[in-house]
Amino acid sequence: MKAEANTELELLAPAGSFETLKAVIHAGADAVYVGGSMFGARAYAQNFNREEMLAAIDYGHIHNRKVFLTVNTLLKNREINTALYEYLLPYYEAGLDAVIVQDFGVMNFIRGHFPALPIHASTQMTITGVDGARLLQELGASRIVTARELSLEEIAAIHREVDVEIESFIHGALCYSYSGQCLFSSMLGGRSGNRGRCAQPCRLPYEVYDEKHHLLNPGSPYILSLKDLNTLEFLPQIAESGVYSFKIEGRMKSAQYAAGIVSVYRYYMDKYLDEGKESYAVTKEDAKKIYDFGNRNGFTDGYYHARNDVDMLTGETSSHSKSSDERTYQLVSGYIEKDLKEKINGKLTLFKGKHAMIQVWDEKFQVETGGDIVQQAMKRPLEKETILEKLNKTGNTPFVFENLEVEMEEDVFLPMTAINHMRQEALDLLKIKHLKLYRRKKASVVFPESPEWEQYCEEYEDKTAEKPDIIISSESESGFRQALKREWVTDIYLDSILYTHGNLISKLREDVKSCREAEKRVYFMMPAIFRADTRAFYTGIMEELLLLKLDGFVIRSYDELGFLKEYVHDMAQIRLDAGLYTFSDGAKKAFVKDTGVFRDTIPVELNRGELLHRSNRMSDLFVYGKLPLMISAGCVRKNTVSCKKQSGILYLKDRYGVEFPVRNHCPDCYNILYNAKPLFLLHLSEDFGRINPAAFRIHFTLEEEHEIQAVLNFAGKTLVDGGTGHPEECLSDYTNGHYKRGVE
Repeated sequence: MKAEANTELELLAPAGSFETLKAVIHAGADAVYVGGSMFGARAYAQNFNREEMLAAIDYGHIHNRKVFLTVNTLLKNREINTALYEYLLPYYEAGLDAVIVQDFGVMNFIRGHFPALPIHASTQMTITGVDGARLLQELGASRIVTARELSLEEIAAIHREVDVEIESFIHGALCYSYSGQCLFSSMLGGRSGNRGRCAQPCRLPYEVYDEKHHLLNPGSPYILSLKDLNTLEFLPQIAESGVYSFKIEGRMKSAQYAAGIVSVYRYYMDKYLDEGKESYAVTKEDAKKIYDFGNRNGFTDGYYHARNDVDMLTGETSSHSKSSDERTYQLVSGYIEKDLKEKINGKLTLFKGKHAMIQVWDEKFQVETGGDIVQQAMKRPLEKETILEKLNKTGNTPFVFENLEVEMEEDVFLPMTAINHMRQEALDLLKIKHLKLYRRKKASVVFPESPEWEQYCEEYEDKTAEKPDIIISSESESGFRQALKREWVTDIYLDSILYTHGNLISKLREDVKSCREAEKRVYFMMPAIFRADTRAFYTGIMEELLLLKLDGFVIRSYDELGFLKEYVHDMAQIRLDAGLYTFSDGAKKAFVKDTGVFRDTIPVELNRGELLHRSNRMSDLFVYGKLPLMISAGCVRKNTVSCKKQSGILYLKDRYGVEFPVRNHCPDCYNILYNAKPLFLLHLSEDFGRINPAAFRIHFTLEEEHEIQAVLNFAGKTLVDGGTGHPEECLSDYTNGHYKRGVE
């Protein structure tokens, strides 16, 4: 069934400053998303302080527009426990229209403390399908911001099957990685995209080499840099897919850019809503306007019509250009230099011996205020023309008189200062009337506790051995086989990368049997991305998969969580991988309370001090592995050689000669870009007793057989025998990751 077109659409604009907010509202935005002084995914934008934020909320509301606040970073324990409530409280009371959220713990916190505040699930939550959208909608999200990688058909499926608002990006910069699944900037420079501080390493040049070290991209080094998105030509198709909110990227951009882009999209959105798609066409002049406001080596349709495409890449350069033609910006100067005013009506009455009265009204409200007693004129009586001229000067108020009437006797007098004061008082009262519609009472300080959390903890503690488990997760056959030989390995996570769609059930059956014979618990690791075609495949094999009697599943997305809860009756069989972030104890409690899943993997961006102040008894700790830095729909192999639907490994070499392996995983059509160095914490075992995790996890990806054996020997010596050692005993190079430095 084809999704019906929306009769109402929202044009959502970015604002990195109060000037930009006013400009985009003037240019026609229905809603604006902004960052405050904390917890926003653009930490280096100008952003809004408390006073500016409150003013922004009121400014939006007086002009009948909505204001959304980005709280779309991951929060640590100290932040969610001590700062979040006081940060949000004044905005909540002022009538903030919604918060955009990435952190599952933050989402749960807001539902408990601020129940009347709508929650929008950020694109950072990597929602790619029906299951994730339905899960988050059931747990309190009123809107889903889709992953940028979705096609129109995938969005239409969400619209058909889930009763939730859909917001999608229509213009601006594109990330190469699925948002929320990128650690590239974090691991290389300590600037985390999950904390709003991405340094954009995807915009840098890289040479691509095959396994024989042949250069594959001479002259086209910007293999990870995407052009800006531009959807103006096919706005009607996006609307018909079910998108309600059309989102423009650009909180780091100027007011001129933002207002310019908004003004053009406003015109064409209205044109579509008024006339339909049959007569919809973008003129060459307007297409040039969009181009001149700014672009990154041209534009792309993004992923709306293609799974991935070399035409999305910037090519030989990655610079962002804008027109030097001042006429381009003169087109939008009025939105910036002039204040937007709401039209109202007014009437002033002046009769001798009576109090002066002024009434002002609009479509919603009418207010009246009185002044001094009107006197008989002794010398020069008031003139109606003079009064009208003065009263029409509404100054810095948000109103302008469309109709203004003065009813008066001819020989009256009242000081103009008194009349101006009446006007100001009346306009203030009208403004208060409007803003009062949005005000909320104080939120709840008492957060509803979850008895299930304590119950699960107690039950889990009863089942837990004195020593932490030791888990091997493996993307390689060698890693799996070596894990079977070690008696001290308690659990094996079999990664979906080990299998094709054709052999998954048959080969997995054999591997599960091998694990049982070796007396290991065995879990199946779901794919990193769970798009519609992957979902269709797993729907077809779930009955057989469940018959294998796995101990459970390791999941990597909200889509997989929503999908599996329909098949798995005991949610304790599901474990969260590190990409389903649990930075805080609040996030962990939220998963237990809302989904029944209590086993997670500690996020790799937390440092030692933060780990020591986190409850880890139900969490796995990564102690070895080449971590994924990016999960992408873009395919390096396809964009340099061709797509042969054969999984393999290529290498990206940066400006410093460092080589990053990148795997194209064809069965589920995504790329994984790995860190050049493996994370190695096995030599820090003296800290592990205080961190007290449920398990230590060793992850194998591309290692040779002898490297796997060396790591396992070292793990046996430190984790099992209690010995010590130096990483150089088994590795030529490694990283401690964020264990010592952490992220801001």
